[in-house]
Amino acid sequence: MALFRRKHKKIDNESLKYGVGLITYSDPTSSIAEQFRTIRTNIQFSTIDKQLNTVLFTSSEPSEGKSTVSNNVAVTWADQGKKVILIDADLRRPTVHRTFGVSNTTGLSTVLSGNTNLDEVIKETVIPNLFVITSGPVPPNPSELLNSSRMDTILKELIEQSDLLIIDAPPVNTVTDAQVLAARVDGTILVVPQGIADKGGVKHAKQLLEAVHANILGAIMNRVTAEKSNGYYGGYYGGYYGGYYGTEDKK
Repeated sequence: MALFRRKHKKIDNESLKYGVGLITYSDPTSSIAEQFRTIRTNIQFSTIDKQLNTVLFTSSEPSEGKSTVSNNVAVTWADQGKKVILIDADLRRPTVHRTFGVSNTTGLSTVLSGNTNLDEVIKETVIPNLFVITSGPVPPNPSELLNSSRMDTILKELIEQSDLLIIDAPPVNTVTDAQVLAARVDGTILVVPQGIADKGGVKHAKQLLEAVHANILGAIMNRVTAEKSNGYYGGYYGGYYGGYYGTEDKK
């Protein structure tokens, strides 16, 4: 599939320094923001028979846009009047604190380590109904912390406090963190940048998620242009979202 053709250049790492762009907040009437709302709607309809309390976003490799997608989808959900808590579970390469301009001196890692209470790390944002839990300082044992019984307790407590938890998780193929978390949530979504992600890498990520019985809701293709997609969606969406596909449709 040429769709996943490898390119030498990955998405840049500016998000690690400055956070990701929140187009759904800065320009909510744009076509890109509308596509993020379409993602939200498709996710909602993908689980009609089951209440969706927790959704995890990941990718096969680093710097493929999963934070941009998860953060913007969180904004669109909050815009519906739902209380949304966005968790930065990428304890090695966090971005949420920079995106929303909040402190990262405490966060998920300090709660998991028993050094902070959960209520202390749930932070308000400028967006009504949207709260964030930043990653906290980088711990020496991220995978062990995320796989702990304390993490199960935290998720249960947060589900009671919110309408939806959105988890920005690390890439699947680089560390086990995403697998650990995917086994604990209601649905997992794989972000795939067109023309950048490797076909074999995407397949491997899907297999790793299936190995832990993750409920894969679908894949989101970002960085789609009219040229790459033969005009599908009819335009260039600023280098990001291009479509939502169920996993059974695009293997």
